[in-house]
Amino acid sequence: MGQQTADNVVATFYYPPAGAMEVSAAELGDTALSKCFDDDGRNKRTGTMWTASSHIITAVIGSGVLSLGWAIAQLGWVAGPAVMILFSLVTYFTSSLLADCYRSGDQSTGKRNYTYMDAVNANLSGVKVKICGVLQYANIVGVAIGYTIAASISMLAIKRANCFHGKGHANPCKISSTPYMVIFGVAQVFFSQIPDFDQISWLSMLAAAMSFTYSSIGLGLGIVQVIANGGVKGSMTGISIGAVTPMQKVWRSTQAFGDIAFAYSYSLILIEIQDTIRAPPPSESTVMKRATGVSVAVTTVFYMLCGCMGYAAFGDAAPGNLLTGFGFYEPFWLLDVANAAIVVHLVGAYQVYCQPLFAFVEKWAAQRWPDSSFVTGEVEVPLLRTSYKVNMFRATWRTAFVVATTVVSMMLPFFNDVVGFLGALGFWPLTVYFPVEMYVVQKKVPKWSTKWVCLQILSLGCLAISLAAAAGSIAGIKSDLKVYHPFKT
Repeated sequence: MGQQTADNVVATFYYPPAGAMEVSAAELGDTALSKCFDDDGRNKRTGTMWTASSHIITAVIGSGVLSLGWAIAQLGWVAGPAVMILFSLVTYFTSSLLADCYRSGDQSTGKRNYTYMDAVNANLSGVKVKICGVLQYANIVGVAIGYTIAASISMLAIKRANCFHGKGHANPCKISSTPYMVIFGVAQVFFSQIPDFDQISWLSMLAAAMSFTYSSIGLGLGIVQVIANGGVKGSMTGISIGAVTPMQKVWRSTQAFGDIAFAYSYSLILIEIQDTIRAPPPSESTVMKRATGVSVAVTTVFYMLCGCMGYAAFGDAAPGNLLTGFGFYEPFWLLDVANAAIVVHLVGAYQVYCQPLFAFVEKWAAQRWPDSSFVTGEVEVPLLRTSYKVNMFRATWRTAFVVATTVVSMMLPFFNDVVGFLGALGFWPLTVYFPVEMYVVQKKVPKWSTKWVCLQILSLGCLAISLAAAAGSIAGIKSDLKVYHPFKT
């Protein structure tokens, strides 16, 4: 079979057939057709600023918010909030540049780029497309592993809180996180069968609501802890030399940059989220910029409150996971609610992040094996009083992906350093470099002009931050590996 045949199969599998559109046009007229399909022949998109915002908030206000108290403790009252605001401004700016890359040319009628890689291919092409793909999908795999670890920590916290409450605080209540990773993995096997982004809006909105729930509880408990302490803890420069060695201070500070970067990172799925927004007017880029503005503003307020309150409550002893810092004692039920909300949120966040990778692999398989009924066909599975169509390749590959990320999570059952490394890995290339380079090409920014120089300085500055954060996180992971034992700790 030639490439042309493969392309036809992919088009039939992923998009409405051209023949069907012609019949519709003849029978229903152009007006009726326009109500069913967008300008590219796909089913009408229905996303709004609010659905896009819920996807972003689900992706952004994730488990990263819980490590911000620890991050600020490394940097202090001056640098901590300043770095957080800096990252929020950089993320908003570069996300706005990226939103303009959804369409090539005119923002209302230009050719759509359905994925981040499509946008890079349309503007930069060459080896940069492959580099982008490797970075994007490697980061998605990393996020899936990080979220599995975070979810297991929260489920473990619920179990320990109930153990302490029932058996007394003197009981060690030693519990392995492995069974809870398996439980989370089983849930993800089920939810990963949802075909695409358009069908997970309800899960995304639920997850966004859960993120506000546990962030609010963490904030409230932090305020109570500050009152109980009789004042605010912490210093202007963060954890002091003496409590840690000078080298540990350096590594921890750079790792804190990575944690904050991770807490704002969602650019790798921005184009895919934008592809769910209804057709102009207004243009998708305009709606996406509004959604980005709302989401970044809301998350920054939450981050500042939770991070600063976590540091105020615990000072230099701020924990890597804010909710575990309040102990597992009373009010144990409130901590249970917060940790349960985290788990529900991470179920949705996992899906929001992984959908682009799922779609990429399935499209590639359809092009590679266009005649395979296993890859392109569907099987009807009876379910209660109805039947559900299942694509066997999708079911098999997505299940295998979830199993693989779950097993790796069992081997790396530590959280903070993984979070920092993920932030460092994805921040500069996906959040800064590619959006800046695509903007320069699309807007034809003259080389060595003031705008070009400013954009390059921004990119180089963020590269330096990413490298420092990656180094700090690797040092932390090496330290963790001396203590943790795979499948046991």
